[in-house]
Amino acid sequence: MRARAGRAVSEEATVRSIWRGAVSFGLVSIAVKLYSATEDHDVKFHQVHATDGGRVKYRRVCSVDGEEIEYRDIAKGYELPDGQLVVLTDADMDELPLGSKHEIEVLQFVDQSEIDPVHFEKTYYLEPEGTATRPYVLLRSALENAGQVAITKIAIRQRESLAALRVRDGVLVLHTMRWPDEIRAPEFGFLDEDVTAKPAELAMAESLISTMSGTFDPTAFTDDYKEAMAALLEAKQAGGDVVRPEESAEDEDDGSVVDLMSALRRSVEKAGKKPAADDGADASAEEAPAERAPAKKAPAKKAAAKKAAPAKKAPAKKAPAEKAAASKSA
Repeated sequence: MRARAGRAVSEEATVRSIWRGAVSFGLVSIAVKLYSATEDHDVKFHQVHATDGGRVKYRRVCSVDGEEIEYRDIAKGYELPDGQLVVLTDADMDELPLGSKHEIEVLQFVDQSEIDPVHFEKTYYLEPEGTATRPYVLLRSALENAGQVAITKIAIRQRESLAALRVRDGVLVLHTMRWPDEIRAPEFGFLDEDVTAKPAELAMAESLISTMSGTFDPTAFTDDYKEAMAALLEAKQAGGDVVRPEESAEDEDDGSVVDLMSALRRSVEKAGKKPAADDGADASAEEAPAERAPAKKAPAKKAAAKKAAPAKKAPAKKAPAEKAAASKSA
């Protein structure tokens, strides 16, 4: 099991780590890299125009002057109660003290049953980096033997979070957690009502639970919606119900793709020559390179001279006959 988990993490590791730092465990520092433990397999869609399939694009536009804003010119703004804004730049954010920016500090060890799952947010794998394998295994073994999880702090993308560090299939797994003030209290009216279940109904419900009890196997469950969506897309494609949207002016000519014939015709017109209307694109295509590279006309002139040469050589052969006639008359 551990070998399979190690291979899975290695495959994930070849993709991209999202954080690098160290786990601080007492006086021991363990260099690690952080990888997302989950991935999204939902069917991806683009927003398109229903009539022609054209992509719907969004631009960053300033609400004051209407100008489109470059990403580098965007800052963070905190709105005050009176409507004013406090603007923070990247330089301001970098100056904030964030002690857990490159460190996962172990704060406490607790039983996992003490942590309500409502606190869990995202899950990550930790991989030892460089020569940190031995202390990594040390922490993993200590957590397994104690049967506990470590409560830590970590900062990812300028956001500090609590996190639970535990062992899964021989790998250290980190669950980022919500802060207590981020957990909403369930304020529902029925909680104040005095409602109790009847003993017979409760016994029947408990019997049903016992009948349906089993060992959790996530592979036994399927995403029916995703499978139905995949079947729908396949049927649409097989039936020819697809759209090939026309390329917009922005997409088809971005400076690197040029319509050759149009460019040739424009070159000819710019040079003051009128391209042939019916004799074809070949004629204008031959003329245009001559306009672009005048030095290359010489081979064409030589070829023309060679073709004309045989016509001029034929009369030249009559010269001996004229000389013979002249000698006879003499």
